[in-house]
Amino acid sequence: MAERGSLRGRLLRRLSLLLAVILLVSSLSAYWSARRAADTAYDRTLLASARAVGAGLYSADGQLRANVPYVALDTFAYDIAGRIYYQVLGMNGELVSGYENLPAPPASTPRTDSYPALARFYDGIYRAQGVRVVSLLQPVSEPGLSGMAEIRVAETRGARERMARDLLVGTLWRMGLLAFTALALVWLAVSVALRPLEQLRRSLAERASDDLRPLPDSDLPRELQPLVGTLNHFTERLRQQFERQAQFIADASHELRTPLAALKARIELGLRETQAHLWRSTLEKAARSTEQLTHLANQLLSLARIGRGARAVAEGGAELVDLTQLARELGMVLAPLAHERGIALALEAAPSVFVRGEPTLLNELIYNLVDNALAHTPKGGNVTLRVEAPAVLEVEDDGPGIPPEERDKVFERFYRCDQQRGGAGLGLAIVGEICSAHRAEIELLNGRDGGLRVRVSFPVPV
Repeated sequence: MAERGSLRGRLLRRLSLLLAVILLVSSLSAYWSARRAADTAYDRTLLASARAVGAGLYSADGQLRANVPYVALDTFAYDIAGRIYYQVLGMNGELVSGYENLPAPPASTPRTDSYPALARFYDGIYRAQGVRVVSLLQPVSEPGLSGMAEIRVAETRGARERMARDLLVGTLWRMGLLAFTALALVWLAVSVALRPLEQLRRSLAERASDDLRPLPDSDLPRELQPLVGTLNHFTERLRQQFERQAQFIADASHELRTPLAALKARIELGLRETQAHLWRSTLEKAARSTEQLTHLANQLLSLARIGRGARAVAEGGAELVDLTQLARELGMVLAPLAHERGIALALEAAPSVFVRGEPTLLNELIYNLVDNALAHTPKGGNVTLRVEAPAVLEVEDDGPGIPPEERDKVFERFYRCDQQRGGAGLGLAIVGEICSAHRAEIELLNGRDGGLRVRVSFPVPV
């Protein structure tokens, strides 16, 4: 029995339902065809019997008489499933011979066109049984007697129904055998067709969890090659993701090792000192190292959050965010830091510029751009946070800037150019990944008064 939910089982169930409908329709068609075939065969015999009776009509003493030969009714003698009745009516409708009260043809019964005779076929009830009747008008031309006599021959429907039933049963047996054969062939064909898929499943099941090699597709059917190609594309992206994570962990370990070692050395040095002012100097240096470590850890956490936020954006979880409002709120948060460093932080924003994205990531993007500008702008300098329609964000400073030949490299993790020796090299890497998640275009341009101008262009929401 096919497993529930399997492709083979679903295909066979649907095919079985289709064949059942076909069998039902074909059975009805076969039944009516069998009935027509039986009626045609027996109607011809009825008409032959009526003609045989008509051939025995004669006149005697001016009266119509009927000499009904045995052979006229013997046509039905071989079939014990039915009975035969006949009736001969004279020119005035009087009973000449045969059974009384045979049903007369309804007035609307048409004359048959299937035979060269003045005959009408119709159904009726006689002696509480259904009968098939033929009414034949027989011309009579005898001395002293001429006109049209009517001959009726009736037969019960038992023989016809048995013949129709036999034809129907034979047809259904043949169709049932054909349907069973079709199901068996489909089962065999599907099993053969699914064999490469089963081999592919076993090949995947036997692989180690870290085996991300491409699946071979040279011996697969053409229909499975797109599936294998998609799987290979997915595993390649997964392999690249694992490699990036491994590289990130290695780089992060390297970046954390140096400041942690420096912090430990300063603390150990301070513990050996005996003078209070040296303790304070050591603690101040340790505090600065701790601040750098905290900043680096926060950036590493930001990178971890970007992956979840990017998946949310890709899966349709983006929201309509007011970029102007976001920039205004973040500017107010960073204003004390800028004032502490002696830098003027200004906001130039158009009213209500909306973009579609993940609010946490957009907030992280603006924070890193402004924080990076504040970190590399000298005391007394200026940093401008700008929001323009239709969906543009800019951060401009008058610091040393970034040389054009290094602008493509600063989006790599832990890359530092000469003007960024004090940073961790993650700020613009975070910005680049957030822009990629939002399908935004980022440009590094020269500032209007020197320095650097970072321009982020978001897709305009529909």
